[in-house]
Amino acid sequence: MSTTNQISTSVSDVEGTLGAVSPAPTLQGDHASKSVHRIPEQSHSQKSYNTDDGELLATTNNADVLIVDWDGPDDPQNPKNWSYRRKWAATIIISSFTFISPVSSSMIAPATGQVASAFGIDNDVMLALTTSIFVLAYAMGPLFLGPLSEIYGRSRVLQLANLWYLVWNLACGFAQSESQLLVFRFLAGLGGSAPLSIGGGFLGDCWQPDQRGRAVAIYSLAPLMGPVVGPITGAWVAQYSTWRWVFWSTCIVDAVIQIIGMFALQETYAPVLLERKAERIRRSMDAEKAPYREIRTVFEGQDRSWQAIMAKSLSRPFVLFAHEPIVQLLGVYMAYLYGTLYLFLTTMPSIFQGTYHQSVGISGLHYVALGLGLSAASQLNARTMDKVYVYLKGKNGGVAKPEFRLPAMVPGSLLLPIGCLIVGWTSEAHTFWIAPDIGIALVGAGIILSFQCIQTYIVDCFTLHAASALAAISCLRSLAGFGFPLFAPAMYKTLGFGKGDTILAVVAIVVGCPAPWILWRYGERIRNSSRHAR
Repeated sequence: MSTTNQISTSVSDVEGTLGAVSPAPTLQGDHASKSVHRIPEQSHSQKSYNTDDGELLATTNNADVLIVDWDGPDDPQNPKNWSYRRKWAATIIISSFTFISPVSSSMIAPATGQVASAFGIDNDVMLALTTSIFVLAYAMGPLFLGPLSEIYGRSRVLQLANLWYLVWNLACGFAQSESQLLVFRFLAGLGGSAPLSIGGGFLGDCWQPDQRGRAVAIYSLAPLMGPVVGPITGAWVAQYSTWRWVFWSTCIVDAVIQIIGMFALQETYAPVLLERKAERIRRSMDAEKAPYREIRTVFEGQDRSWQAIMAKSLSRPFVLFAHEPIVQLLGVYMAYLYGTLYLFLTTMPSIFQGTYHQSVGISGLHYVALGLGLSAASQLNARTMDKVYVYLKGKNGGVAKPEFRLPAMVPGSLLLPIGCLIVGWTSEAHTFWIAPDIGIALVGAGIILSFQCIQTYIVDCFTLHAASALAAISCLRSLAGFGFPLFAPAMYKTLGFGKGDTILAVVAIVVGCPAPWILWRYGERIRNSSRHAR
């Protein structure tokens, strides 16, 4: 094996991506099976050092810091170089985690009448709170779970958080009072929020940008299909059993997903994987032959204390939201999308049970219309997103841009207000039930198209810190998902379905329609001035 090393031209690429490596040049072994880079401090004269386990380390005289990186661009340990089968296995597991938690968020909605009878609740706001308080926890959980995944790894944090959700969701079924149910729902929501902020980071770790569209499309469908499937199943469970089995049934499904994840879901976060590699080198190194002061990865700065890493990572979502116009703009629009979704989820029973006088089980079937709109638009977008991305990349001379993810957001921003108008005025006029269902399907299609484009765009812009960026957006959207159902009953009672949904449509046009045009025209300029976007 050759021990000749060469000095790489610069570490500017690493600095531009990570912002965490000294500006000194690095040395990289040409043929070493384990590539470890060295920052020289005074001299560039070179030598090699073999560890006890055969790893060849590139070194220089008078230097005492080793920098650990991947073994070149084709390192099989790099999740981006995993096989398609392995990537899709991880994607499906992550999407399953992301699906089951939102099922719990809305599954109780059709059974709120039983809950009200059991605990003597006669206040509409308090009754809506039994559903939406779960989503309030979604606003808080990602603020620390997302950054924690960037410290301790995606898989570990996700699975521990899901266990927390499983325990408290099970406890909801044993609640003996209204206050117990609200507290247990909130605690379950904290754990259930993990996939919403960590999942995007998983996909950013595994998939190359030109392959990422379909994976993110499937992942983005899960948190929107979950709240749709929940009320459909919850209505029939509540009708033929009790509201307690609404919680216990989701626990059974979640336990199956948890067991699969424990054995099949592997770590993907590059800094954690490289830190494990660095730790193996530390254990195998003979201190007498290689008295290095420090061995660290390309992702680490000089301060490797967990306190410093924790402080930086926990504050990053707030920093991103405060200083990144992309996160601010898309965060506000996604908040409106999510709030509108939960508004429809909680008010559809009042349309079909109140206006159309249908039973709990039959009225729950109308959620299928929302599911059809979500799934049909999602599948269409999943099949075209990467093709459009590659086409626009080719037209741009082979240079990819995150803005190439935005075209589908244009029809999405139009379908949402059209659907709102159809639902509102057909319900107001008591037309045949299929008419509001068509509007509901268009609402679902508009929401998922914009939702997927935003998710993919954020992951492409903030790849390394995708979990923190998604945590910032998840916080805002979850606050909207919590708040919208609380004012919806009063709005519809005062204005009716027609005028109420017209207000939703107007706001959707004002907030949503300008977003894709602004980012298409000015997105690159905004990213170039950012400290975190690429």
